[in-house]
Amino acid sequence: MTAPQADALTEDCGDHLRVTLSNPGRRNALAPAMYARLREALAQAAAQDRLGAVVLTGADGYFCAGGDLNALATRAATPRHERRARIEDLHDTIRAIRACPRPVIAAVEGGAAGAGLSMALACDLLVAAEDASFAAAYVRVGLVPDGGLTSSLARRVPAGFAARMCLTGDPVPAATLAAMGVVTDLVAPGQALAHAAALAARMAQGPAAAQGAIKQLLAAAREGDFDSQLDREAEAMADALAAPEAAAGLTARLNRTTPDFGRGSSGADKKEPRP
Repeated sequence: MTAPQADALTEDCGDHLRVTLSNPGRRNALAPAMYARLREALAQAAAQDRLGAVVLTGADGYFCAGGDLNALATRAATPRHERRARIEDLHDTIRAIRACPRPVIAAVEGGAAGAGLSMALACDLLVAAEDASFAAAYVRVGLVPDGGLTSSLARRVPAGFAARMCLTGDPVPAATLAAMGVVTDLVAPGQALAHAAALAARMAQGPAAAQGAIKQLLAAAREGDFDSQLDREAEAMADALAAPEAAAGLTARLNRTTPDFGRGSSGADKKEPRP
């Protein structure tokens, strides 16, 4: 039997387009095919004024765990220009979310980590279940944020809080981010998708052209030179993938042990549960 493939599944719901990140058994870890399909879906939504929004969600009760650790470990051995190019695939997808003239609403159950958090923060609205959590988990495997995460966090939360998220990788409850306005709608567990669909229905009653213009105006006012930040992240990530810290972190995580980043203590044989 063929194993289920990673994909971004689309469903035309009449007043909005639903896109579901799906990578069975991997908490919807991202894969190149998912990026391409998501960009196609965003282009489809942009071409249809009747669609009030794009609702981006994850399958099986979890939004997205970020990058595939096995793929990242394999990529570390490739030439630098190849590592850089693969990061740009994610960045092109983030740019497409932000550039889409339709509002993009993230519906988060379970959680979003790493590049999954970057993707959720690229959306215009972020609906999250009360029991969901968010983690900038890159540092736990010796890597650095990409997908615009450092910019998205730095512009939305206090500097110290952004630093703590990125430097520790600790999960943050949805309620904490809701108090800061990052999570725009906090809902009961299991209700994120329904709530996002209701918001999309409201968007579908409004003026499509004006909504698209509002998105552009808000982005220009808020972000400044975002592409430069993406380039800085891509350069840093391409370097980090080939560094000893990533080798130690990815190997330890894949073996379910605590990574030793050479900072004076070793926990290589200590088992650590996956987050």
